[in-house]
Amino acid sequence: MGRLQGKVALITGAGTGIGRATAQAMAREGASVVVAELNASAGEQTAQLVHQAGGRAISVVTDVTEPESMKAAVDRAVAEFGALHVLHNNAGGSTNIDSTVVDAPIEEFWRVIKLDLFGTFLGCRFGIPAIIASGGGSVINMSSNVALMGIPGRDCYTAAKGGVASMTRSMAVEFAPSKVRVNAIAPSATMTARVRALVAGNPALDKLAQSHLVGLIEPEDIANMAVFLASDESRMVTGHVYPVDSGVTIS
Repeated sequence: MGRLQGKVALITGAGTGIGRATAQAMAREGASVVVAELNASAGEQTAQLVHQAGGRAISVVTDVTEPESMKAAVDRAVAEFGALHVLHNNAGGSTNIDSTVVDAPIEEFWRVIKLDLFGTFLGCRFGIPAIIASGGGSVINMSSNVALMGIPGRDCYTAAKGGVASMTRSMAVEFAPSKVRVNAIAPSATMTARVRALVAGNPALDKLAQSHLVGLIEPEDIANMAVFLASDESRMVTGHVYPVDSGVTIS
């Protein structure tokens, strides 16, 4: 029996990268997966990959920055699979125009706050009541190692991911009586196609990539942590931000 057998998981931004790897990993462990993805084609591709491997998945076009869209994705998960046990707020990302607080475009600050922080807020706003109604479960947010250490030139992204880390801790306290655990993963640079492009064009990020102690991080490494936090193996774990960073934050 898989570690997530009988569970229903909704993963935002699951059309590519970490989200896709997580959808595939959770499906392999027995979860029914809802791919909540803005790009319809990418979302369908992830769902098809899950189907081809013998898993269960549906794709729902979702804009995590729009309340009605996020609510509709949660409602669809419950309608299709009868419950919601795992919410992985994965959608987000920085761009190569991020910079210092002095130089970053103001519109980039609001873009990343809306996507990474407000998107996580909305996922929890609509997902947590569904998890409570299903008897409890796990929320997995995506912070970043930029929330845990000083990394220059990414002040917009740092603000958003620091907010996610703080919100994770407060929600863990708030919803523990309802049997909802809330944790976050804090990756360092993970070798998705998007991050490879960012690293190539940013000297600070290139230096960061070279500082990984046990090798570069692949999307599957983050997916493995997400599976653990979704499973009953982590039933006594809540309110923590877990670096999956090849030792960057301690080096």
